[in-house]
Amino acid sequence: MKNVCVITGGGSGMGLATAKLMGKEHYIIICGRSVKKLEGAVQELKEDGIEAEAFACDVSDYKSVEELAIHAKKMGKVTAVIHAAGMSPHMGDAKTIMEVNALGTIHINNSFYKVMEEGSCIIDVSSMSAYLIPKIIMPVGLYKYSLKDPELFVKKVLKRVNMFPKKERSGVSYGISKHFVIWFAKQDAARFGQKGIRVVSVSPGNFETPMGELEKEEADLYTKFCAIKRFGRVEEIASLFAYCASPDAGYLTGVDILCDGGLVASGVNPLMRNK
Repeated sequence: MKNVCVITGGGSGMGLATAKLMGKEHYIIICGRSVKKLEGAVQELKEDGIEAEAFACDVSDYKSVEELAIHAKKMGKVTAVIHAAGMSPHMGDAKTIMEVNALGTIHINNSFYKVMEEGSCIIDVSSMSAYLIPKIIMPVGLYKYSLKDPELFVKKVLKRVNMFPKKERSGVSYGISKHFVIWFAKQDAARFGQKGIRVVSVSPGNFETPMGELEKEEADLYTKFCAIKRFGRVEEIASLFAYCASPDAGYLTGVDILCDGGLVASGVNPLMRNK
């Protein structure tokens, strides 16, 4: 049987870079809302000698994610899932961002829990933004609703988000959604652990990706606070994903790994970035 690696958001940026590494030992399934947009990435992978295919999946739709998980299982043993799909504040409104980033993570974990086996790993991708937004804003008390009623969870969190000025809501929704991803991955480590499966979250900082380009103007304000004063290269985060998903990291689970060039360690916050 083939070892299968599923990468959501694998059509470009860090997802595609990770596919190139994981493809050395895995059959790759990259996912996005449209297969057509993934065709170039699949071709690029095949030119590198990697077995790969594209699969249409809307992570905010549970049925769509279930179809992805079922298909992946048919292709072989699902040994790695790297859930890199997400939306930044410039890509949608608060509701859409919450549904893709937070609800999408719930759907991915719940669907792949059914098809993954002992020795496999799921990586939920968060963001350093989860560390930058003041903790007082994070509605941690509402996160528990995600375990039994994900739709209710989203409604309750959006009600909190809508208390903020309209122009701030997308940013607040993004920060909360990524903070939730870290919480959910840690919470899920015990559930997956009963099947011998690991769950890790990774929080990237500013990287040279299409999404990073959309946020570049604001991201540039933070670079001077980094210990490494540049954006990260996608190959650097891809190597981290590949290691975390490998058997070499077999005792790593229930933890978030921050890869941000030392920005959060500087103590900066959104109020200081213009100084």
